Amino acid sequence: MSARQSCQTCPAVAPQKVGSNGGAPDTVAIIVAGGLGLRFGDPHGKQYVELCGLPLMAWPILAFDHAPSIAHIVVVCAPERAAEVEKDVLGRLTLRKPITLAPSGDTRQRSVYNGLSAMPRGYEFVSVHDAARPLIETEVIEEVLAHLRVDKTLAGAICASRCMNTLKLAENGVIVATPDRDFYWEAQTPQSFRTRALVAAHKSAAWEGYQGTDDASLVERHGGRVLCVESPRDNLKVTVPEDLAIASAILEQRLVDACGAEDGSFGPHDKTGE
Repeated sequence: MSARQSCQTCPAVAPQKVGSNGGAPDTVAIIVAGGLGLRFGDPHGKQYVELCGLPLMAWPILAFDHAPSIAHIVVVCAPERAAEVEKDVLGRLTLRKPITLAPSGDTRQRSVYNGLSAMPRGYEFVSVHDAARPLIETEVIEEVLAHLRVDKTLAGAICASRCMNTLKLAENGVIVATPDRDFYWEAQTPQSFRTRALVAAHKSAAWEGYQGTDDASLVERHGGRVLCVESPRDNLKVTVPEDLAIASAILEQRLVDACGAEDGSFGPHDKTGE
């Protein structure tokens, strides 16, 4: 199975993507950039460190800006850093989609809720992505949304990768079971949902004081059916400095490949390539 294929529960129908049938953009992207990144060890915040000539969080913004399905982008950041995001991140990019800034909360879950509250009304889907995953590609964004769009029984669809390692269930360090890894997936972002389903799940969790591990867990808890779409393993999250070195190597190769394209383009809408 290739990295672009979804798990076996997917419908046996070619997913419909915006742009392939002249459809209008139907999705708002929420990019969550409010985390402190304590494990990364940079007091300035990992979202703002330079990666191949741009702040790390600029790369996912560019990917979503280039996606045909996306109509609007909400960037969730610390209120005291909003001016910095405007000047030092967005100010260095040439974007086609409108941008709204929303304040982050004291948890990621609250930050996403604030992003939902700030998004414009009337869009059927919402795609939530961590700013710390700079290597997301437009094709993957569209693939996840396409599966959600074609299967009306789904409340959401998420990027995920199959577990490749042997798993052990242990108690006090002593192994008690070796579960079948074929049932296990490692969740990534973006996680895309029907807007009404995600809003309802967040409101329910807030009312009941429930903290989930990701947005999909809230929707699952609220009774929604969520699909795993197998995505490239290089859609990594930058958590520690070693991750930044890996991301840099991958992105540099992508940029070299882009520069060698027939049209000579550098990449999607960044001023460094104009």
